Amino acid sequence: MSEGQNTRVLLAERPVNRAPVASDFKIERVPVAEPAEGEVLIRNHFLSLDPYMRGRMSAMKSYAEPVRIGGVMPGETVGRVVASRHAGWRTGDTVMAHTGWQEYGLVPGERITRIDTNLAPASHYLGVLGMPGMTAYCALLYLGEPQPGQTVLVSAASGAVGQVVGQIAKIRGCRVVGIAGSDDKIAYVRDELGFDAVLNYRNSDGVAKDFDTLSREVAGLCPDGINVFFDNVGGVVHDAALSNIAQHGRVIICGTISVYNELEKPDIGLRWMRQLLVKRARMEGFLVYDHAHRTEEFRQTMAGWLREKRVIFKEDVAKGIESAPDAFIGMLAGANRGKQLVRFSQD
Repeated sequence: MSEGQNTRVLLAERPVNRAPVASDFKIERVPVAEPAEGEVLIRNHFLSLDPYMRGRMSAMKSYAEPVRIGGVMPGETVGRVVASRHAGWRTGDTVMAHTGWQEYGLVPGERITRIDTNLAPASHYLGVLGMPGMTAYCALLYLGEPQPGQTVLVSAASGAVGQVVGQIAKIRGCRVVGIAGSDDKIAYVRDELGFDAVLNYRNSDGVAKDFDTLSREVAGLCPDGINVFFDNVGGVVHDAALSNIAQHGRVIICGTISVYNELEKPDIGLRWMRQLLVKRARMEGFLVYDHAHRTEEFRQTMAGWLREKRVIFKEDVAKGIESAPDAFIGMLAGANRGKQLVRFSQD
């Protein structure tokens, strides 16, 4: 493999209190490395782009180490083994691994997961059968504990996680209200995913609504309060939801994409702590990695729902590794329609 070329995307500059731009990334081509003893070389087919990657671009302390300047941007991929020096893997195996934003990745054999493309397309293992789907499943069912007849509010309802959350809540007999930011996303959530109601957090001019407006509109769609709020965005949407939380409601903090470009600012947001007290509600953060022991349960359950067409899933696929920075920047701004992936041009 040493005569081949590997195209990869590096972090060139940290975006401090601003949105990422193209110059924050560097695309380079290097020789394809050969595996050492115990390693596997993977030729990637799909790359997952996820909001958490914005946090990895920051030097701020978090649950994962920041990407170093000049380091390959992190990310999960699916692909095929093209060379192996690990007894558990052979050329041609279809696998999933954290190889980052690059066409080829070297990974220790014990850090690779085999995937079954007879069960679902390979790309699904980065979406509905992967981290986003498992996030939706474990966070909603084990933290949110939705009960039939209760109201579940989902922000970023058309996104990779949100679209699955709402459908699982419907399967559990809940009334589901979504929040999205464009007419086509609202139509998808309402007409294809089957949410009971959907709210646009933007005005007709595209500007985000203020707290009073959003709070009033959420109240209109959730007159008995919100029993489970699945929060993917934070910010004013979070505030509007908490102002309408029901007694003993549950708030799941899955993402805060609305403030990802302000990570270096001092923490704010104690505004609604008394509301949690008065309503005896519960708010809890969620990381899918804490639920790794539920992977097989999730995969089998979700695969069944997919076969029965009780869950559908939309993907937004950019072409070629060079498109990853623009696709990522667009995703953070809400331009994607469903789970954001990159398909490598070689495939």
